[in-house]
Amino acid sequence: MVGDGFTVHGPPGPLVAPLGSSVVLPCYVDELIPKDDLEVEWRRADSDTLVHLFMNGESRPEAQHQDYHDRAHFFTDQIQHGNFSLRLDNLTAEDEGRYTCRVNNQKDSGEIVVQVKHERLIVSGSDKSVSAYDGEDVTLNCHVDTHIPLEDIEVSWIRTDEDILVLLFQNNVTLPEAADEQFRDRVEFFTTEIPKGNFSLRLKSIRTEDKGVYVCQVFAGRLSANATAILEQLGELTATSISQSNQTKPTK
Repeated sequence: MVGDGFTVHGPPGPLVAPLGSSVVLPCYVDELIPKDDLEVEWRRADSDTLVHLFMNGESRPEAQHQDYHDRAHFFTDQIQHGNFSLRLDNLTAEDEGRYTCRVNNQKDSGEIVVQVKHERLIVSGSDKSVSAYDGEDVTLNCHVDTHIPLEDIEVSWIRTDEDILVLLFQNNVTLPEAADEQFRDRVEFFTTEIPKGNFSLRLKSIRTEDKGVYVCQVFAGRLSANATAILEQLGELTATSISQSNQTKPTK
């Protein structure tokens, strides 16, 4: 935001950091402001809670909300250079949200908003096993909930009883050539759904030997999580089984 005499700058996008870590919320101006003629307020944009205050030439930790005592700090030696960034230590889930850095002097004022997110990696599947006949296609569910960019995520589907790689997503691309031979050309992701966090696996033309337990393993930096899918196989697809299957399908 531009004041009459200075511009307040912040980060180009949201800040993402692991829980328990420290994160720096950038805030700086393009012109030096005398410390005695300066007031800087960091507040939670959603609740107006005071996170930290610089006023009358010094930081005022006694004015902070108790949730930020000993956790939110200015870089005091940098304030004279126009750097009003805030370091927030021991990041908690409650710290996620929007923060306002407001800079004032006697003539001008300006502010920016910084969004903070904590790294989150939640992987979910289905509570029910999947049943199918020989030759049918099945879908094994895996959904990833995270703020982490796709290029920093690795997803691997593993057949657990034999420790076989079924399909791999790495460096923002699917690598079908990495699959074990018995699954190659029979497995795929729903490509258009990947940006939504859907890493469900389609296994085509299943065979008796496909029966087993599959795990969707997700890695993102220091974070990891997984979901399990159980594939049950019912036998060969016959005219009778087709008829029974059709009878169980809901009518439109």
